[in-house]
Amino acid sequence: MFQMKHVLFPVDFSSRCRGAARLLDALHNQFQPEVTLLHVLPPPHLEYTMADLGGGLIQDYTAARLQQVNKDLEYFLDDELKHYTVRRLLLEGDPARKLIEFAHENRVDLVVMPTHGYGGFRRFMLGSVTAKVLHDADCPVLTGVHMEDVPEPEQVHVRTVSAALDLGDASCKVLKWSAEFAGACGARLQIFHVTPSVEGMSGEFFEPNWRERFAEEAQRRIADVQASNDIQATVHIENGDVASSVCHLAKQTETDVLVIGRGSTSGVFGRIRAHAYGIIRQSPCPVVSV
Repeated sequence: MFQMKHVLFPVDFSSRCRGAARLLDALHNQFQPEVTLLHVLPPPHLEYTMADLGGGLIQDYTAARLQQVNKDLEYFLDDELKHYTVRRLLLEGDPARKLIEFAHENRVDLVVMPTHGYGGFRRFMLGSVTAKVLHDADCPVLTGVHMEDVPEPEQVHVRTVSAALDLGDASCKVLKWSAEFAGACGARLQIFHVTPSVEGMSGEFFEPNWRERFAEEAQRRIADVQASNDIQATVHIENGDVASSVCHLAKQTETDVLVIGRGSTSGVFGRIRAHAYGIIRQSPCPVVSV
């Protein structure tokens, strides 16, 4: 049975956090976890304190900053998370390291962590703290770049959950988590897979039916993964750039939550995890990285 007992929600008091809280509030009928609102206060920049503060002024500045953040944290998201038991915690230090340590030490089931949405050249960037948490956290991480656009909870529905599988070692884990989450939400389950895009150089011979052959092999392997886990789902296979294709399928099928794996890549099919950041940046819906 799918359980979500403890959610870690790092906050920076932004509109993205309010949107993520509305998404979490919409799930309160399915899950009743304890929610830890955590803000990590980094130390003052050394160059700033050395140049502008001295002696007791550093201590006064630090005390005032702690007092203000504690005040901000005390009532932040009170209305959005009114259905949950909320614990509020303020820590000091390196934000990514503190978040990861807390998640590991407190058996967190899910980290809810909105990230930046950038345009132009900066769309290739992901918030550094989010990137570190995605890389090092053992538990699933829910994130997205459009969290500030999440509507009011009564307008949020999880009707379709899609698992993007690279058919590598983590595929069973991703599919099982997706199926259990979809079942708990009463949602339909889909599977996405993107086959390699291989184009020959001028004059180079390639099997004319290579797309079909890749798709047939993927269908076979997906069927094996489904059978070994006793999971049924609609399968969508596309060819092309991994991140763009996965996000196109998510939009086309009106996916509400997209689930992906993350980690190192291996072999021709081990590509979804290597493209996790790209998928998160382009996804039209929240993404859970397992």
